[in-house]
Amino acid sequence: MQLIKKDLSSSPISAEGCEEPPAVADIEAMYEKVRVIVSGNAVVVLTISGCCMCHVVKQLLLGLGVGPTIVELDRDSSGADLQAFLFRLSGQRQPALPAVFVGGRFLGGTETVLACHINGTLVPLLKDVGALWL
Repeated sequence: MQLIKKDLSSSPISAEGCEEPPAVADIEAMYEKVRVIVSGNAVVVLTISGCCMCHVVKQLLLGLGVGPTIVELDRDSSGADLQAFLFRLSGQRQPALPAVFVGGRFLGGTETVLACHINGTLVPLLKDVGALWL
């Protein structure tokens, strides 16, 4: 299982609530924290409690019989830093939540997970990483 490391030096960050971009050392620490979390679990969902789209993804996975590891960033002591890290990695204008990792690799957010479910690739992917047995 691996998390593909992306060059972070040129990615802009302008997340709301962030006064300044995190230092490179902070980014490396956040990368390492995410890598440890996703490498030790078949399915990891990084969310914010109360986020409706995060709830949709969690319910889909639970409904399929997957027991994902769920990290609610607003309840984690380093959640704000993790969220800024994900925002920087995604290079998007919107926060990259929920962030779903399957088999140690970043799958995507709500749109990607739902598209995989609709086109029939989600269940085989979950079986391949051992998150589903049937």
